[in-house]
Amino acid sequence: MKKIIRFSKAFLACAIVSLVLIGAGLTGYVLKGGFNLGVDFQAGLIQEVQFAPPALRLTYSGAGNASISFDRNTLYIVISGSGVEGKTYPFPYAEYTTVGSIAAALSGVNGISVATTAPSDVQTSLFVQSAAGNPQLGAEPFVAHYLPLNAAPISIERVRESLARLGEVSVQVLGQPEERRFMIRMQDSELEGAVPAESIITALETSPELNAGIDGVAVTSSNYVGSRFSQALSHQAGILMALTLLLILIYASIRFKPQHAIGAVLAIAHDALIMVAFITWTRMEFNTTTIAAILTVLGYSINDTIVIFDRIRETQRLYPEDAFVDALDRSITETLGRTIITTVTTMLAVVSLYIFTTGSMKDFAFALLIGMTSGVYSTIFIACGFVNFWDISAKKNEKKRKGAVGAAATT
Repeated sequence: MKKIIRFSKAFLACAIVSLVLIGAGLTGYVLKGGFNLGVDFQAGLIQEVQFAPPALRLTYSGAGNASISFDRNTLYIVISGSGVEGKTYPFPYAEYTTVGSIAAALSGVNGISVATTAPSDVQTSLFVQSAAGNPQLGAEPFVAHYLPLNAAPISIERVRESLARLGEVSVQVLGQPEERRFMIRMQDSELEGAVPAESIITALETSPELNAGIDGVAVTSSNYVGSRFSQALSHQAGILMALTLLLILIYASIRFKPQHAIGAVLAIAHDALIMVAFITWTRMEFNTTTIAAILTVLGYSINDTIVIFDRIRETQRLYPEDAFVDALDRSITETLGRTIITTVTTMLAVVSLYIFTTGSMKDFAFALLIGMTSGVYSTIFIACGFVNFWDISAKKNEKKRKGAVGAAATT
């Protein structure tokens, strides 16, 4: 017979540990002023910038309209408009390998003028895709940037100092230091409704703290979220979490006994609060990706809980003479192998995401790792612990009731 692990002996100790962790998380939430809200939940401007010198400056003086676009392997010029024949000119980097060769090819398009500002032997594969400027080419030059090989890293302190005159600006490093990429966020109160996105670029390019280390800044992403939208998104996130708990409570009540449903909801509420504690103390950015991670963990946790509850019900039918706590320990022990295999297999994929990605996806993977660990723990020690506590309380109440009835009959 397989040895039964007495998980029930740790129910009380684990409940105390969980209360301490949740209390620490709520304390951190108060002391740190809440979450480190991302632009999704906090009105303001967010830009991702990369310090990269200009490689080409393009203008257009021909008929119709000309636009420029990039992908990882090709630069495109598109001519369109009334009175002209629409045409797309692709310039693959594999064919035009240097700035000099692609500049010569671009000059062959009627109406396009090109000025090179980088050495002609710079590889076109080093081009940086930019979200700044107007993709429509005209009299004002469109600037294409590139990242030099072995570029010297720029410290985040220098970037913060250069933006200090704009007010309270949040700066975060993206990717590897040699990529020189940063995420810059200004709250709506700092923008005062009139600070254009270009002010950040101007401040960086004219900053005495950075002048010695850069000669160009490319905006790779730029987003603005209004206060009304951010407030609506916050309310929707709260409603979504509450609705998730309610639906799980209804489902578990239908499939199992009420105490099982309450135990399942307590377990996933525990997981959510543990993730809140983790996000608060690590100051991880709280955004829609974080909400997705929390909901993913809740789904993972309830699935594990339902499996164990189903095994408990089956064990009680197979061993009707066993005490309820013995049925709990037996069921958890019998499903432990399945729990370990499922969790480790899932974590392998999540660890790969954490290692090979950056930015919000890396945070998403890290949050999943914490949440999945908490999910396994809460299923065994919180959900099952509550059901065991309910059974003990119910038996004590039943014993008291019978004792009271017996005393009344004797009297």
